[in-house]
Amino acid sequence: MKSNLVNRLVGQSARGSLIVSAVLMATSACVYAQTSVEPGTHRITRAEVRNELKELEAVGYRPVPNDLYYPGDIQAAEQRLAAKHQAEKNALTGGSQIAQTKPAP
Repeated sequence: MKSNLVNRLVGQSARGSLIVSAVLMATSACVYAQTSVEPGTHRITRAEVRNELKELEAVGYRPVPNDLYYPGDIQAAEQRLAAKHQAEKNALTGGSQIAQTKPAP
């Protein structure tokens, strides 16, 4: 009698382990698929994120916990940063953006 009970418990735990293993494998496959990078795309590094944050802070963005104005404040800073980069690019090329976009007569 005791051996039948042990055999049933072992059989149930083995089935339970198999089900749990299958669920974990399926879940990990889904997580991997969501985090994998498509070929030809660039994974952003921690150094790049830090550099971008420094640039945003240089144009006036101040990260604040529980910011009531988020995401508007960071979007405004991103626009200022893009304008700054464009001005730097224009200074290097020696022309303005308007002059570069006008078609030649």
